[in-house]
Amino acid sequence: MRKNTPDSTRLLSIGELAKRSGVAISTLHFYESKGLIKSLRTAGNQRRFQAVVLRHIAIIKVAQRTGISLEEIKTAFANYTAGNKLDAEQWRKLSSDWRANLNERIQKLTRLRDELDSCIGCGCLSLADCPLRNPDDVLAEQGSGPRILERPSDESQS
Repeated sequence: MRKNTPDSTRLLSIGELAKRSGVAISTLHFYESKGLIKSLRTAGNQRRFQAVVLRHIAIIKVAQRTGISLEEIKTAFANYTAGNKLDAEQWRKLSSDWRANLNERIQKLTRLRDELDSCIGCGCLSLADCPLRNPDDVLAEQGSGPRILERPSDESQS
């Protein structure tokens, strides 16, 4: 590759992309197969990636670290044309959507942490607490599973 080529038009081989992004080539192939990143093909059928894909990979890695699934990332990316850089407004919208999702997860994890020592929330496995929290197994009427922990946070506060 020419060193003088501006990053916006420079094409990277899969090896260069792996090195610069810190992601294994097999992972890049996986991301491409899932539609998270897109390559162009040379006349010899070799993959080439626009430099903006580095930013997409960075977003994918950060999102995954926070527990956002690849499917959620793909859905978010579907709002933008492949190969285009997210502008500031698009990033604000995307991060705002993810922030709401993360806040909800944090609330659920906090409730789980707070309930973990005494009860799993289903009314059947903590004999010491359940007669007080779930007399006569009334939570069974609401369905199976951890009923207390699956309540929306405003209900569990009452």
